[in-house]
Parts: sequence; C-alpha cells; structure tokens
Amino acid sequence: MDLINILQQSGGIAAIAGQLGVSPQVAEAGAAALLPAIAGGFSKQADAAGGGERGLGSLIGMLGGLGGASLATNVLGPEPTDVDKGNDVLGQIFGSKDVSRTVATHASNQTGIDPALLKKMLPILAMLVAGYLSHRADGAQSQNEGGTLGGGGLGGMLGSVLGSVLGGQSSQSSSGMGGMLGGVLGSLLGGGTSKQGGNALDEIIGMAGKLTH
Repeated sequence: MDLINILQQSGGIAAIAGQLGVSPQVAEAGAAALLPAIAGGFSKQADAAGGGERGLGSLIGMLGGLGGASLATNVLGPEPTDVDKGNDVLGQIFGSKDVSRTVATHASNQTGIDPALLKKMLPILAMLVAGYLSHRADGAQSQNEGGTLGGGGLGGMLGSVLGSVLGGQSSQSSSGMGGMLGGVLGSLLGGGTSKQGGNALDEIIGMAGKLTH
C-alpha cells in the first residue's frame, strides 16, 4: 500500500480537505504532488546522519523529538492542528522556508493548484507522514524488545517500516539500509533518488537557490 492510500484510509486526506476548505480530490492531488519532496527530505535527513541503520535510527529519533506519533493524531483529532509542529518538521527536512515555498510552487506547476494553498498543506502533510512513520516504528520497536523480530534487528525493521510507509520495496539486501532507503524513495518519486542520481528535493533546492540569489 502506498502512502496516498494510507492517507486516504486513515482519514488524512479528509482532514486536509476539511482544514483547508477544499474538496478531497484537490487535497489528494496536492498531497500527491508534495509527497516526493517530503520523502526526499526524510531521505536527506537520514543520509546527513550517516546513512544506513544509523541514519534511519537518527531519523526516527528526530521525529520522536518533534512529537512522534502524536503529530498525526493532532491532525486527525478534533482539536485544531498545531501547524507550528508541522513547520518544525519541515524546518528539519528542508532547512529553509525558501525550499518550502519552492516546493509549493513546483507542485502548483504540476497540478494547477494555488501555491498559497499548497504551502498551507505542506506542514499538515508533513505531520501526517512523520506521525505515521513514528507510529509504525514505535510498534516495531516494541516487537523488537519482545524478541519477536527476525535476525534483521531494529535496523531491518526500520527499513521495512519505511518501505511500507513510502510505498517501495523493503528488501534488506547487502547494499545496506541506505541503499534500501534510496530504492524506497525511488519507487515513490518515480526513480532517481539514489545518491548517484540525486532526488527531486535536490532539484527543488537548486531551484530555490536560483530564486534567492
């Protein structure tokens, strides 16, 4: 199951639509256009922490420090969404408001949706993805502590979680967790997310640099 389907079934798309006052169809189209950059941001965060199992562990730890599974609960619950928390996630994975603006513009060019609306959607979507990822990792961590995971250990579990959440393959080959993460994100982004090929976020960051210089 890919991430758009997960967001549909969990009520995430409906929550985005309700909070922004748009149709579910517009919310889904906007989310689909924004997800590649968000996934690319997660990938770069893991790479920056050393890649492999260490990078994945660092990514999960970072998300936990920002609110973990409660990030998605906040969006899906009856209380107003604390969008500042979503902006904190974006600050970690994008590093600059310029990148967020360029991501929204890029997605607008793909969909025809107002970039101002997409910019409002970004932190909400980031909270949903981060919260779901943290929820899955927390559950698998509990299984690991109970001795119910296989020989792959926690690192292999994190790879499987990312594969499930981001819609890619979760095989734990000898290429290591960093290579797996690239493959997972490559599936979601339509290829080209490996370190050799760069990713969609790299291109968007380059666009942002041209716009700010």
